[in-house]
Amino acid sequence: MNNKKSPFTLHCDSSDCAARRGEVQTLHGTVQTPVFMPVGTQATVKSVTPENLKEMGAQIILGNTYHLFIRPGHELIRSFGGLHGFMNWDRPILTDSGGFQIFSLKELAKITEEGANFRSHLDGSKLFLSPEDAVQVQEALRSDIMMCLDTCIPFPATREETVQSTDLTSRWAKRCRQAQSDTGQLLFGIVQGGMFPELRQAHAEALIDIGFDGYAIGGLSVGEDKSMMQEMTDATIPHLPKDYSRYLMGVGTPEDLVEGVYRGVDMFDCVMPTRNARNGTLFTSTGKVVIKNARYRDDKEPLDPNCNCYTCRNYSRAYLRHLFQCREILSYHLNTIHNLHYYLTLMAGMREAIEKDRFSAFRNDFYGRLESE
Repeated sequence: MNNKKSPFTLHCDSSDCAARRGEVQTLHGTVQTPVFMPVGTQATVKSVTPENLKEMGAQIILGNTYHLFIRPGHELIRSFGGLHGFMNWDRPILTDSGGFQIFSLKELAKITEEGANFRSHLDGSKLFLSPEDAVQVQEALRSDIMMCLDTCIPFPATREETVQSTDLTSRWAKRCRQAQSDTGQLLFGIVQGGMFPELRQAHAEALIDIGFDGYAIGGLSVGEDKSMMQEMTDATIPHLPKDYSRYLMGVGTPEDLVEGVYRGVDMFDCVMPTRNARNGTLFTSTGKVVIKNARYRDDKEPLDPNCNCYTCRNYSRAYLRHLFQCREILSYHLNTIHNLHYYLTLMAGMREAIEKDRFSAFRNDFYGRLESE
């Protein structure tokens, strides 16, 4: 096992649940946890600027190895000093390995022991990504946190399929660790194991034996119901080391974030706030607002009277509805600012609640507000 010091510092635990407050030290600064990471797949969080992100309190964002490997290419980004210089973002960045994207394009991909053979979703050209390549690309991107290349398991999957895929992820994880250079970048392992608690426990232990800078819970939010996702999170968390970061990948709704923190998760990412913003579904302190609905046609109120984001300070629901109905670009911009601000403010509230040891009360208040709409 790798014995170097963990970049994660635990500040305090909740007395009546598993919620915890900490921080992760990276090359581009310290990230306060629990944290939500806006997704910037192609070196941009869609429809907002880095300055917008800073104004709303984003500490760290996520980029995607698969997409940046294909376009514009990691060597071009390397020539800018990495993603930070390329996209003008001076705070931490996490890059996922591309495993999930290859999984989602499975009709274009073939997984072997060596790595993933796949075709570009842009032009159909043949490409290959090995565990070593995934690390080398992320080192070129100069992300603060890199992810091991993993094999994402579909749902449902048999136990035999799950064992084979999880074992391959273990072998790839070892190769990723061996390929890592001394750049100061962190490398996280990804726990798989499908919907089998004992396989998740075994895989967590296998990754800990290899030794990583943090541990992610992968392969969830792939079609299983919420109770199953929570059950697998509960089955994995106790087997991850307490003094390392725990990252629940690709999750999720505001409720998912609250439940994840309640169970001891430190880090989250999801396209939901940005994608839903572009689809006209907005998150508020009392629940979702579907802004295209006719009831908002002449509504002079802000989207969320309890929100102090740029959008809510300046624009009415009627105007936001008008922009969305007209498919104006400004609609995507203003909606995304609000949704991300909501998510980031929710996380800040959870950090404060843990510090005051009142997270369970925070959780109850959160659900109470949703039920009162």
